[in-house]
Amino acid sequence: MSLHSHLKVFLCLLSALMVQAKSASAQFDTTSVIQKFDNRVMIHLSEHRTPAQTKYFLFVSHMNLYGNALVPAGLLAGGVFGHDKEMRQNALFVASSSVISYGAVLLIKNLFKRPRPFRSNTRIIAVYQAGGFAFPSGHASSSVSTATAISMAYPKWYVIAPAAVWASSITYSRMYLGLHYPSDVTTGALFGAGTAVYFNTVRKRVENK
Repeated sequence: MSLHSHLKVFLCLLSALMVQAKSASAQFDTTSVIQKFDNRVMIHLSEHRTPAQTKYFLFVSHMNLYGNALVPAGLLAGGVFGHDKEMRQNALFVASSSVISYGAVLLIKNLFKRPRPFRSNTRIIAVYQAGGFAFPSGHASSSVSTATAISMAYPKWYVIAPAAVWASSITYSRMYLGLHYPSDVTTGALFGAGTAVYFNTVRKRVENK
């Protein structure tokens, strides 16, 4: 299967997911088990914040964009200056996985239109009020996609461990700050990891031809 065919398959799967997503929005009804669990977690987090933790998770959350940009940029720079073709290809793989994952999540957000936690429940107090919709989390999707991609490109413990800690911290920060429910970040993380795995499979098949 060619790269173009793989991309068509990915887009078809995304389209199917978006169609199903619209019809599945009832799971966020205020009486649903998922919503009740989400609310309990978010209320607990908002009632047990500390100034030090809030400062830390604000910093972590704001580092998401920089991390997603610096990882592939660093690989690209290393590949160019070191004349390393594989490193340049890894830079493209990591960047494309993160960008495509985040872009797809934005589309899904506008299908679900799930309000941010602090807009749906007055007991959930956000550290700051972000715009847009909650489901799924773009931060979780892009950070996990980047972490998964770099870990597959360089499957060493000293790459995997920091990548996992970084992505997990960003994902948790979105709940801690009151901006995303657990189901938002879980779905975003799964989508981000799935995107990276899919495109890793694509590139391996292309390279083996």
